[in-house]
Amino acid sequence: MKLLESVNISNYSWDMGNVLQGSSKTLPNFLKRHHLDGYELFLGPELDRDFFPVSLLQGVHLHFFPNWVDFWKGDNEAVLASFGDKETVLQTFGRSRDEWLEKQRENMRAAGALRAKYVVYHVANARMQEIYTRKHRYGDDEVIAAQIEVSREIVSALPDDCLLLYENLWWPGLNFCRPDLAARLLEDTPHEKTGFMMDSGHLMSTDWSLRNEEEAVDYVLRRYAGLGELRQRVYGMHLHRSLSGEYAAAVQRHPPQQEEGGFDWLACYRYITGVDRHEPFQTEAVRRLVETINPRFLTHEFVMQSFPEWEHKLSRQQQSLWGSPLGRGDKA
Repeated sequence: MKLLESVNISNYSWDMGNVLQGSSKTLPNFLKRHHLDGYELFLGPELDRDFFPVSLLQGVHLHFFPNWVDFWKGDNEAVLASFGDKETVLQTFGRSRDEWLEKQRENMRAAGALRAKYVVYHVANARMQEIYTRKHRYGDDEVIAAQIEVSREIVSALPDDCLLLYENLWWPGLNFCRPDLAARLLEDTPHEKTGFMMDSGHLMSTDWSLRNEEEAVDYVLRRYAGLGELRQRVYGMHLHRSLSGEYAAAVQRHPPQQEEGGFDWLACYRYITGVDRHEPFQTEAVRRLVETINPRFLTHEFVMQSFPEWEHKLSRQQQSLWGSPLGRGDKA
């Protein structure tokens, strides 16, 4: 089956104005120049189809709630302690479980209406202070069990032919460190076309000892091999590099303390992006990674502030992967 190669982008005003330069021509021209098949969209407000041609859409990244299990379990005291005030809780989840579930169904329906080939869904949970310390109240088992409960309530909103791809993070939940739990997640999700979106950088963040790309690729492939028969259900890959173990270990030794009135959300975001760096691969080691896993969908996933930065990161990674800064070209 042909590899479908894409890039990530969102339809929020920041990306449209700064990354896409306020021009409806930027995205299709960029995709064509780099011999890409399309784009994976983080879907925010109503889609401007002039900027985002639906014919080139490969997948939709669904909204992500990093800290949700307390809310799902009805632990209102813990929720308020994490989010600081009732208004933030209300903005995040809505007034009830049902309202929160409906938010997720609406996100899935919107992806289905765009005829996305797949949707991406993070399976993880971490409270704010736990992000720094990695000492979590809920372990992998509890997060997976809660996710199965949620998935059973929402997946009927997806079209039957749309792939639901669960994505790994380095927090409790789906991190590919427990293949038995990954199998349970698929088995207990009532949607026939369900599999995994393996994120290379997120997987690297589960091992702080990694120092170079060869070590990182070896580690990711060991985790992949450990999935056994589940390897056949890895349909997609978010491709990027994150060698941040030294940084994460240093912060864990001296984590920021919670202040009265809640956490410093900006500082938390800066820490997360310091761990989850979304950098391009710099060496040919990435070829071994992609050739071994051989995903159906390959998304070059970066964090970018401008079009030149996006161009630079993609060119660097395509050079490492295909031997050309403009991708596969006639070699496809």
